[in-house]
Amino acid sequence: MHYLYILKSLRDNKLYIGSTNNLYLRLRQHNNGQSKSTKFRRPFILIYSEEYLSKSEAMKREWYFKNTSEGNILMRKLVASKS
Repeated sequence: MHYLYILKSLRDNKLYIGSTNNLYLRLRQHNNGQSKSTKFRRPFILIYSEEYLSKSEAMKREWYFKNTSEGNILMRKLVASKS
């Protein structure tokens, strides 16, 4: 399985979106400072995830959220509904 995930930084309240095949290992890596892009925004909590059968599907969804205005709006709505 592959996952799209959204993390929230407890330091600055900003969101981070990514994809992985091991959700809890990836969260641990973010919180241990093993990701350059999030190293200085730790700690993180997982606030949303979606499961996909293939890596390409998860990456397409990640691209949609990151690169389209509709995806950004949808991502924020999904996150707000989970709060």
